[in-house]
Amino acid sequence: MTSTTRPFLNRRLAEFGTTIFAEMSALALRTGSINLGQGFPDTDGPEEIREAAVRALRDGRGNQYPPGPGVPELRTAVAAHQRRYYGLSYDPDTEVLVTAGATEAIAATLLALLEPGDEVIALEPYYDSYAACIAMAGGTRVPVTLRPHEGAFRLDLDELRAAVTDRTRLLLLNTPHNPTGTVLTRAELTAIAELAVERDLLVVTDEVYEHLVFDPAGHIPLATFPGMRERTVTISSSGKTFSYTGWKVGWVTGTAELVTAVRSAKQFLTYVSSGPFQYAVAEALALPNTYFEGFRADMQAKRDLLSAGLTDAGFTVFQPTGTYFVTADIRPLGESDGLAFCRALPERAGVVAIPNAVFYDHREAGAPYVRFAFCKRVEVLADAAERLRKAFAH
Repeated sequence: MTSTTRPFLNRRLAEFGTTIFAEMSALALRTGSINLGQGFPDTDGPEEIREAAVRALRDGRGNQYPPGPGVPELRTAVAAHQRRYYGLSYDPDTEVLVTAGATEAIAATLLALLEPGDEVIALEPYYDSYAACIAMAGGTRVPVTLRPHEGAFRLDLDELRAAVTDRTRLLLLNTPHNPTGTVLTRAELTAIAELAVERDLLVVTDEVYEHLVFDPAGHIPLATFPGMRERTVTISSSGKTFSYTGWKVGWVTGTAELVTAVRSAKQFLTYVSSGPFQYAVAEALALPNTYFEGFRADMQAKRDLLSAGLTDAGFTVFQPTGTYFVTADIRPLGESDGLAFCRALPERAGVVAIPNAVFYDHREAGAPYVRFAFCKRVEVLADAAERLRKAFAH
C-alpha cells in the first residue's frame, strides 16, 4: 500500500519547484510578449554546420549509440580547440568527455566528486542548476556574492578566502558569468588559483560563454594558471557559441583521473546523446577565426542596442563584458521587487525578463535586479526597447 503522508519529492530537491524560465516563458506565450527571459537565440547558427548534421544523419553516423566518451572526431576537435585558443594540451582519448550539454556535465561532475556534507563555494547569483546539482550530490552550497562596483558585478577575494573551511571540497566558477555578464580578470583568477592550490581544492569551471567576451582581455581559462590543470574540471558546450542550443552537445576536459571520475557518473545519466550532432559540432569547432570574431561583434552590437534602450527607459544598466545577458537595476523606476516587477512586466510593457533574485541564496541582494537576453534578432530587440521606453520613460 502506498503511503500518502510522506512527500513524494525528496528533501534534497524540496526547495526547487518549477524553474523561473518555465514560468516566464509561459507568461510570454500567454500575453504575446517579447521573450527576453530565457537565453536562447531566435535564429539558427551557421548553415554549413546544420548541413554537417544532416550529412551525418544521411551517412548513418551517430544514428545508433555513439561511444560512451563521445565520438573520436569531436573529442579530437575539443582537444584541438583548447590548444588553439588557450595553449592547453589534452589527450582526446583520456582527457575529454562529451556530455548532453553543460548542464549534464555539471551534474555528473558534482555527483562524481562530492561526498555528502562536502561544501561547494559558488559565486552568486548563479545559474539555477548549480544549486540543484549540489543538492542532488548531497553537498552544501556556500555562496560568495558578486557585488555591484563601478558599473559591474565584482568578486570580493577576501570574502572568497573567508568562505573556505576544512569542509570545502571544491569551487564552482562560471566565467564569463551568467547572469551578471562579469568576466573574471587575470588578477582575480590568479588569486583564485593560489587559493585553490594553498587549500588543496578542486575547481569546476563553467565556460560556456568563452567566445562571448567583449573585453579586449578576453577569456582566460583557470586551467592555464600554475598548479590548476591537475585540479580543474573545465566545462563548455556548443549551444551558446554556435546557436544550436537544442542539440545539447557539451564537454568536459581535465586530467585522465578527473575525467574518468566524471564519466563514472555520466554513464548512469544519459549514457550517450546527440550522436549525429557530435560530428557537426566537431566541424564547428574548426571554423576559422572570422566566424568567432563575427559572432562576437554581432552580439556586441545587440548588447549595445538593448543597453541603450534600457537606459533610455530609465533603468540603470550594468554593461556586460561577457555572455548574452544584461542586468538592469529597477530602482530608478521606483521599483524594488524584481520578481513582482517581472511578473507584471508583460502586461505593462509586452516584454519578459528574469528576476535575478531567483539566482541568489541571499534573495535580498538580488531583489532590485532583472536580466534581459539580447541573443535575439535586431528588429526584436529594437521593438522590445521601444516598448520599454513607452512604458517607463517620462
